[in-house]
Amino acid sequence: MNELYAAPMEGLTGWRWRQVHRQIFGGADLYFTPFLSPNANCNFQTKEKEEIDPVLNEGLPLVPQILTNQPEYFLWAAEECRRRGYFHVNLNLGCPSGTVTGKKKGSGLLREEPLLRALLDGIFAGLPGEMQVSVKTRTGWDNDENWPRLLELFGDYPIARLIVHPRLRTQFYKGEADRVLFEWTAGHTALPLCYNGDLTTPEELYAMSARYPDCPLMVGRGLMADPALLRRAKGGPAATVEELHSFHDRLYGLYRRDFSGDVPVLHHMREMWNHLSQPFQDTDELLRRVRKARSCHEYEQAVEIFFAFAQLK
Repeated sequence: MNELYAAPMEGLTGWRWRQVHRQIFGGADLYFTPFLSPNANCNFQTKEKEEIDPVLNEGLPLVPQILTNQPEYFLWAAEECRRRGYFHVNLNLGCPSGTVTGKKKGSGLLREEPLLRALLDGIFAGLPGEMQVSVKTRTGWDNDENWPRLLELFGDYPIARLIVHPRLRTQFYKGEADRVLFEWTAGHTALPLCYNGDLTTPEELYAMSARYPDCPLMVGRGLMADPALLRRAKGGPAATVEELHSFHDRLYGLYRRDFSGDVPVLHHMREMWNHLSQPFQDTDELLRRVRKARSCHEYEQAVEIFFAFAQLK
């Protein structure tokens, strides 16, 4: 089996999730943080500092992801990561959010090639020698006609690994990832690749490992729905209801401990349930109670009922 990476997902795969995932399900070969967004103030937000705090990430193989279109901001953030003991950082060219792309960041840079080249020029001219940079990218904005040119552009730089999510920005997460285009990509670049997109079962991971034996596989939504997916791909057992209950309770407990008030706690848990509910069958009514809870007390009661009666598919 190839190396298996946990994709960065804003609001979902923060340090609390990473801790609990590793404790219960054995972890990923690499975890990527949700993006850090440096700016002219040269200061991270508190939650960003936590994401790269070595104590909060002890024992986790972690790659900080950086979102910017300014090389000086990237280099400042990379140095902050290096000071904390991280020698591999990732550039985000994949985020499709309108608030990000409207600022010519994330996948917005894929239609701004002069700005993208200036960013990469500045990064690799100023990066300390011991630091590595990988790039996570989509294959274009609204069509893939420019992908060969973008791939050629990437090939001009010593990118440690090009993580390709073969979707367009305009697709967001709809439709199927274009594995035919990834196949073409693998035959037209010397850069080390990683594949990301629609990997939801062990069988898909086996097939991609056989097809691209030297290519790590990055899993996002599939891992949110099945926290044991990477364990299963390595020959381990599927998640039990008891494990999923424990996974939920530990994560919920950290949110309750660290967040102020019920609203932010419930917001994070509802985001998680959008994915974690998928392995269960015939749970619409049980899940409706969980989602409609307006206080942590109501939520806890609904969750206990859910896990008492829910059955896995």
